Amino acid sequence: MELNYGLDRVVEPAGIFPSLAWKLDNTRTLRERELAVSLDQIIIEWLSFQQICASCDYDEDRIRARIFDLIDKRGKLQNPVTKSGGVLIGNVEEIGPDFHNPRELKAGDRVFCMSSLTSFPVCLDEIFEIDYNYGVVKCSGYAIMFETTLLYKRTARIDDRMVLATMDMVGALHGASMVAMERQIESCAIIGTNLHQMMLFASMIREIVGPDYHLIGIVDSTYNLDIPREEIRKTLYPIFRHVEFVDFRQPIHEYERIREEIPRFEPVDMVIATDDIKGIETVGVLMVKENGCMYFSSYDNNYSDAIFVAESLGKFVVTYALDENETTENDFHFQVLQPIYPKLKEIDRLYEKYSRPKLMFLSRMSGLANELEGKHDGFVFQDIATRDMVMEAINVARYDCSVIIQGETGVGKEKVLELLHQNSSRYAKPCIRINCATIQESLAESEFFGYEAGAFTGAQAKGKAGYFELANEGILFLDEIGTLSLNMQSKLLRVIQENQFYRVGGVQPVNVNVRVICANNVPLRQLVEEGKFREDLYYRLNICTINVPPLRERKDDIRVLAEAFMKRCNRQYGTSKELSPEALSALTDYYWPGNVRELENVVHRLVIHSREMLITASDVDTLLNESAYGDLKKNTQNRFDRNTEKLDFRQLMEQREKEIIEYALKKEGSTRKAAEYLGMPQTTLARKKLKYNL
Repeated sequence: MELNYGLDRVVEPAGIFPSLAWKLDNTRTLRERELAVSLDQIIIEWLSFQQICASCDYDEDRIRARIFDLIDKRGKLQNPVTKSGGVLIGNVEEIGPDFHNPRELKAGDRVFCMSSLTSFPVCLDEIFEIDYNYGVVKCSGYAIMFETTLLYKRTARIDDRMVLATMDMVGALHGASMVAMERQIESCAIIGTNLHQMMLFASMIREIVGPDYHLIGIVDSTYNLDIPREEIRKTLYPIFRHVEFVDFRQPIHEYERIREEIPRFEPVDMVIATDDIKGIETVGVLMVKENGCMYFSSYDNNYSDAIFVAESLGKFVVTYALDENETTENDFHFQVLQPIYPKLKEIDRLYEKYSRPKLMFLSRMSGLANELEGKHDGFVFQDIATRDMVMEAINVARYDCSVIIQGETGVGKEKVLELLHQNSSRYAKPCIRINCATIQESLAESEFFGYEAGAFTGAQAKGKAGYFELANEGILFLDEIGTLSLNMQSKLLRVIQENQFYRVGGVQPVNVNVRVICANNVPLRQLVEEGKFREDLYYRLNICTINVPPLRERKDDIRVLAEAFMKRCNRQYGTSKELSPEALSALTDYYWPGNVRELENVVHRLVIHSREMLITASDVDTLLNESAYGDLKKNTQNRFDRNTEKLDFRQLMEQREKEIIEYALKKEGSTRKAAEYLGMPQTTLARKKLKYNL
């Protein structure tokens, strides 16, 4: 009998496996040969969890919303950036008819699932808590599972978070154990950031090698900054004989330092890379012996780079990269977990002792455009003009060059930045966003480049890193770059060209690798012509320019954006209001001088002010006319000299006439259509257009 693997739950595209589908049907009603599990905890795959946190700027409300959004869009938990999901623990809620049940599961059984959350429908009702040490989300909701889903009864009394973390890594752990046994290794270096993961790999190696094993731990020095290093060494010892903290931005220098600091250092038989860190491949290849092996927990962990590094050294290294669904063994993760459980608890106590902040990935800030038209993550659209712009951004993102994002205020330039960031090779690295208009000229240099201790009066005792250092290996986004002084522009040009700078008060150059993306409301070419922007900096930045059209030029987007904003407001306020077709038409006909930001504000106000569940065209017209009257009143007051007792009626009327004609021209796009819209002859409108220099 062919087991049910959920093919009839695939919504789009039809006819492919659930794990490869864009969207699954996650309705609660069970079908034949299905099983429902109520969710208790899910663990998001580690790289995916870091990417979600980074793309949300580590704001917990946004992280929660992001997880909800992923599931709402896809009917399952699968991050389109990393293509990964996670695993879960919950309770059997209901078993459908004719379900093939060799494990004799019954309603009420507490179970854990070793199949990825990418392969079956999930629906999330509420998120109660996020554990940033493990990537565990405590939640409520349900999952619909199939006969091929790997479900096991939960029996051992071990912390659920640790069980989930081990289950999520079980394929990588199992794969590494097979390599270690096959090659009969005796020494190993484990490289990463997550102490729990490193300890689990260490447990596996210790069980395979026996009492004479030799383990070296290599920890990213830009991680776990709030915990004293000696405390980390103490916690990892004696499982790890040596623990070194490495800045992977300088891999060769750091390797030489490791050789000097570890007594009688010798290259190891095997290196295990547990995380995606640029530079990890160089340190690993240097540390492993000739004919040794490197194991990567996934293909994302610089696997191909390691091959090229080994080739350049003329060194023969066997490389392995296995995915995380390698084994179906029910007890393998317990075999790894149980011996090391006390040490994992020590790590937990270490985090608790130092009140580890939730923004634990600051040094590794990192969604991505989805693969189907109109569903590019974080960028809702339907208009062909927007589609072309989005596809251009996704294409440009792959090339590690400077970009200028050009567009009016409120068009969504930061959304384009997110597309660039999340589709680039730097998606798991920092994306530091700076509004240059808010930086005081006297502080600009120290803000961008940082300063050394005691550099000036009021400086922090330990000095301070600047924006370029914070964005190292990632992206620095400079909004309103045109507001910077010519002097500061000159200094930016030098850093962008040379990839190094000096801190204020510093004597040693700081090397950085930063992709600069900038934005401005006024075209930078225009500022260059006006002498307000350096021409050489403009050409250095203008490798590619992405123009974001104003909302009035992509009217097909208005409906889908309005509905998306309405959905967000309903979730925020617990309402279920809707926009009538006439209301949507009224929104589409409006000029939207404030672009997408204004549309979002209007929808928000409509939800709050409307008393009925259905928002009508009358509600929209009232709100938009109120805004138009308010703008007119404000403009009139601004033009009125309070020291004058009389208004210049003719001047005010001409100004209003100019605004109306300008509105009609922009709305309709031609003098003929604008004249028809205003009900006047085209020749009359053309004369007035010339009169007002429109």
